[in-house]
Amino acid sequence: MDIQYAQPVVDDLDLDELQNESKKSKSTPIIKDDNMNELTILNLPYLWMENNLKTEILNITTIVEFVLLGFSDIPNLQWILFAVFLVIYLTILMCNSIIILIVRTDSALQTPMYFFLSNFSFLEICYVTVTIPRMLMDLLTQKGNISFFACAAQMCFVLMFGGSECLLLTVMAYDRYVAICNPLHYTLVMNQKVCIQLVTVSWISAVPVVIGQTCQIFSLPFCGSNTINHFFCDIPPVLKLACGDTFVNEIEIYVVAVVFIMVPFLLIVFSYGKIISSILKLSSAKGRAKAFSTCSSHLIVVVLFYGTATITYLRPKPNQSEGVGKLISLFYTVLIPTLNPIIYTLRNKDIMVALRKLLTKLLT
Repeated sequence: MDIQYAQPVVDDLDLDELQNESKKSKSTPIIKDDNMNELTILNLPYLWMENNLKTEILNITTIVEFVLLGFSDIPNLQWILFAVFLVIYLTILMCNSIIILIVRTDSALQTPMYFFLSNFSFLEICYVTVTIPRMLMDLLTQKGNISFFACAAQMCFVLMFGGSECLLLTVMAYDRYVAICNPLHYTLVMNQKVCIQLVTVSWISAVPVVIGQTCQIFSLPFCGSNTINHFFCDIPPVLKLACGDTFVNEIEIYVVAVVFIMVPFLLIVFSYGKIISSILKLSSAKGRAKAFSTCSSHLIVVVLFYGTATITYLRPKPNQSEGVGKLISLFYTVLIPTLNPIIYTLRNKDIMVALRKLLTKLLT
């Protein structure tokens, strides 16, 4: 029996790929029987490899949406969670809107400190609106489908507003530093023009960086599962779905986190170190108590926000537990924005006085 060899022909692969693969695979034997009829034996390993390649290409190119699992692992609590998060969202909107209204209408609050606070309140409204309404819709419909573009947009805005909050908290710490450590020059240093410039820089500085980072993440090939075990499109769970090497993206995340989280946090720590040093030098106990009261609320917000953000974005690799990641994310996207207006109002006498004035006007 004569044995001849013929190379397999595959139309879907280009010539270079065919040549490379043909070197690795054995030729397909063609066997002639006694009547000289050709019997072709299929090269099964080669065909399996070709089929596997086509499947991977299909998986990469067909992912047009993701599925947010959210809290689907506790189906019996879906309606309770919906009610809780709805109340929380409405509370955040109402409390922060009241702060903005009070600062705008009360002449006693027309100072840099409250100008920054009103901007922070508006930023908080924007921040929670990116995540909570989407989470409420998923809880209501029991579906977590989100398009590729919508997922990228959500991540972009969460990072953008989060970065702006980091910078604005730093500006607020600088304002307290000047007010306490250099009170005689406070009105000169923190004039209206400087305040507007600081707020503008806080709002727009993170925009180009975040857009670039989001584009790079969503330019990665996604294959296999399209399920995101989270309640919004955050960096760590999305990176888990990416195919190939994400080392460069992880390094970029670390760099951005250092610039927008660690550097502002260190500046805040330095500012409060100077502030505490100056407060302790005050001879009056009443003066020390007043100085501490104006700074303590801001310091509480800083510790809560920066603490949770640092844990999340300085550990973007998939070694973080998904359950722990969701819990931490709930802190800085839902719980802390809920506490912020309460902290700033209950611990601030000027805000409470202005609130009583507003309520008196509304009731009379």
